[in-house]
Amino acid sequence: MPGAMAVQVTIYLNEADQWHHRPLHMEILTYLRKANVYAATAMHCVAGFLGRQSVETAHLAEVGGKLPVIIIFVDTDEHVNRVLPTLKEMAGRRLIVRENVVLEQGNLD
Repeated sequence: MPGAMAVQVTIYLNEADQWHHRPLHMEILTYLRKANVYAATAMHCVAGFLGRQSVETAHLAEVGGKLPVIIIFVDTDEHVNRVLPTLKEMAGRRLIVRENVVLEQGNLD
């Protein structure tokens, strides 16, 4: 139904972040899948910064590091309210942004 309301959450991480000795972004995606969140994506960025630190960029000679990873997911307000407490625990002090959005196409069924 075009024009339906939803909630979009963006989580700003870096590739070195871990949860129980595993990559945090993959652990968050796994949690969101198990929690039946409608849609989620993790994006590995080529450049960026977190928390007023210096800009990190990708170089072919580097393996691993502090490049940004952004997770975005969309669901109903009720469902987001259920998963956010666990995400806040997993992400520690990382930035989490919540926005009300309008679905221009598709639905959350």
